[in-house]
Amino acid sequence: MTDLTRLHKDMTEWRRDLHRHPEFGFEETRTAAFVAEKLRSFGLEVVEGVGGTGVVGTLTRGTSNRAIALRADMDALRIAERSRSDWASTTPGTMHACGHDGHTAMLLGAARLLAGQDDFDGTVRFLFQPAEEWGRGALAMLDDGLMERFPFDEAFGIHNMPGLPVGHAETKPGAFMSAEDNFEIVLKGEGGHAARPQWGREVMVPACALVVELQTIVSRRLSPGDIAVVSVTELLTDGTRNALPGLARVLGDARSFRPEVSAKIEEDMRRIASGIAAAHGVEAQVTYTREFVPLMNDADLAAEVLDAAGQVSANVAVAEEPMTGSEDFARFLDHVPGCFLFIGNGETSAPLHNPEYDFNDAALLHGAQVHAAIVRKRLPVG
Repeated sequence: MTDLTRLHKDMTEWRRDLHRHPEFGFEETRTAAFVAEKLRSFGLEVVEGVGGTGVVGTLTRGTSNRAIALRADMDALRIAERSRSDWASTTPGTMHACGHDGHTAMLLGAARLLAGQDDFDGTVRFLFQPAEEWGRGALAMLDDGLMERFPFDEAFGIHNMPGLPVGHAETKPGAFMSAEDNFEIVLKGEGGHAARPQWGREVMVPACALVVELQTIVSRRLSPGDIAVVSVTELLTDGTRNALPGLARVLGDARSFRPEVSAKIEEDMRRIASGIAAAHGVEAQVTYTREFVPLMNDADLAAEVLDAAGQVSANVAVAEEPMTGSEDFARFLDHVPGCFLFIGNGETSAPLHNPEYDFNDAALLHGAQVHAAIVRKRLPVG
């Protein structure tokens, strides 16, 4: 058995163990302990409890004072798994539906690869981040002094992507993933009997009007040149079959790539909610929060990453357009330049955040080798 074959076998075992035991954001105690034990066994310096349940491993070779960071996310989602695999989640209602088990195993694999070699000059920080799904883990690590305690000059991350073939890698310079804003609009009126709507100020009709009118923000109020999405995801009321509601909550999220667009979406949303509420004689309260910032790849480093990935990937490409999904890795790029990369999870893979999704173990070695190639590219010997 070759060293790479053995590594792939071990990574598969790690990944499936992590998949069996998913943990929600900031609850990744077992996962963090698993990661720390493996890193120590490879000979790395390890610090646990960074930003709650985060783990940082450090590996240094040579004499260069340059340092780069490689990051993996560890948290799972509140989704009930429908897989019948031997490694299906044993935690009811929680599963690795986004492949963070694979990301963790890939970065562990890269750490073992690099720990056994002397083909780079500098320091690598292996960041195992909690709570990516809700956009809180990177900030928690940064607020815990990540940059001061474990300084690095550049940051890189990898995410699997269903639909792309295993062995494929792609990224793009500039805007790569969007910001995510969350909103909640509460309409307050006076509920009453379904047979006598004239006796109250029910909120179902204005809530429905609001859902429809919010769609005009993107279609009619933003420039066609700006990429943006406004999605209503929940409409909740206190009504019942024969009672008109007096309270309605309209919730959702908005995606964009520029702060000016985010600000315009919020401005128009508040104006639309206020106008519809006034027209129907009810009250409107708007709560608008910014959860994820846009992920902006450094142009030069995107080219470097694609070149590094090309050393081990069957195919590399510049992505045709940015993705309207969001990624907490963007917080690190507020502090240092870097690049985020997609690798293929297979053309028949179930979508991310789907109950039948599973990380493709065939992609594990590819991801670990891309991580290692980035290190050799950015921390060359000599």
